Amino acid sequence: MLSVYGRRPAAVVVEPVASALLRTGLSPNAITIAGALLTIAVSVVLIPTGHLVWAAVLSGVFAATDMIDGTMARMRGGGTKYGATLDATCDRITDGALFAAIIWWLVYSYDAPQPLVAAALVVLVCSQVISYVKARGEASGFRMVGGLIERPERLIIGLVGIGLQGMGVPYAIDIAIWVLAVGSVFTVIQRLRIASRSPLANQLSAPPAGSKEARPERDH
Repeated sequence: MLSVYGRRPAAVVVEPVASALLRTGLSPNAITIAGALLTIAVSVVLIPTGHLVWAAVLSGVFAATDMIDGTMARMRGGGTKYGATLDATCDRITDGALFAAIIWWLVYSYDAPQPLVAAALVVLVCSQVISYVKARGEASGFRMVGGLIERPERLIIGLVGIGLQGMGVPYAIDIAIWVLAVGSVFTVIQRLRIASRSPLANQLSAPPAGSKEARPERDH
């Protein structure tokens, strides 16, 4: 939801930063890679070692580069298809690193009960599936707009959960994980439902490369 309605309010802060970075000569792709590397480093170093508040704050700051690089690309006249592919790939890796680090901390430091660990694994898997359903649907020509738990909501809830837990708020991470687990499963179903209602949903797809059906007919 925030990916649709949150961009305009955030632009007040994001656009001046993006403009300043462009003046330094940095490219949007460089910001994408730098933001991903910093976010991964923060997740895999600070969360497993129990520095949850710093992990939440720094991850939130570095995750904001996801809006900055896109804004930089638009200011330069539009993003490239490679840039969009790079950005989506880095998002999947950073999401995986974040929730894998949280699961590591839950198991080895928090002594989490098995249902909570299972819920965290559901979040980890669904975070990838939610994005994949959208990407695959758009590749098929569907209009895939919206969703209850998209990447911004996922990051905010997850980072607020570990941040509050680090400040001593009991069960903050438990609540965050369960909210994300239920909301993420709902969002997967929601996006599949959006795809199923597309006017293009019943069109036949092209056969996979290498299949018998994909072979060109030979002249007799």
